[in-house]
Amino acid sequence: MKIAVVAPSCPLDEVAARRTAERATRFGAELHFHPQCFSQAGHFAGPDDERRAALLEVMADEEIDAVWFARGGYGSNRIAHSIMRALPPEAFDKTYMGYSDAGFLLAGLHKAGCRVAHGPMPQDALREGGEAAIDRALGWLAQGAKDALEPGLSDGVPAMAFNLTVLSHLLGTELEPDFTGVDLIVEEVSEYEYRIDRALFHVTGQDSVRKALRMRMGRMSDIPENDRPFGSDVGHIFADWCARSGVVFAGAADVGHDAANRVVPFGARSA
Repeated sequence: MKIAVVAPSCPLDEVAARRTAERATRFGAELHFHPQCFSQAGHFAGPDDERRAALLEVMADEEIDAVWFARGGYGSNRIAHSIMRALPPEAFDKTYMGYSDAGFLLAGLHKAGCRVAHGPMPQDALREGGEAAIDRALGWLAQGAKDALEPGLSDGVPAMAFNLTVLSHLLGTELEPDFTGVDLIVEEVSEYEYRIDRALFHVTGQDSVRKALRMRMGRMSDIPENDRPFGSDVGHIFADWCARSGVVFAGAADVGHDAANRVVPFGARSA
């Protein structure tokens, strides 16, 4: 299997790339790191035009089986709309994986009819225990390993997973997918509890999100300490907004900004 790695947001660390490449052969995967992964233009892995061109290039390559987003950060939304309007026919023959900021692209690509999954990225190789995350991603991409999947997924029930901030900002745009009947998993990192509360107010207030079958909470990690305690932990915050919106709160999910992050293919899982 040939997997192209591109960076639609921030640059990929070269050490992370090397560690990821070293593990790929164990899964029969051939990794192609696009040079753009290591470009830099301020915050981004190259200007918008360079990041857009790199992604469209690997999408159009008939020899590429999967496109693996290098890392999160911020920036994929800046090119997402133009990417969706220029998808080459070959794009629909590939699988796409990433998480965090890549959620903008995952949403748009899924809506367009492409195969996508929320899952670990090459930059995760630098996390503590990152080798396990890389192996999980490669195992699923190259071999369809079921033990890489989030264990709460149900056969026949479509699923999606997003970072809360990304989900909140893509709602109402042309990237927004159809949440009807979906097991919607949401995670967050490095946000104050009041910001999580505010974002969930917006997300659960959408008629489109209220069509979800259920919502599950991924890990809400690295929460900063506010100058005044919020008075409610993230579990209660999440459950409360689900109750207010009429969406079923179905407990925890094994996804998040960490090396334990599991794979969530979008759409229905077959037995």
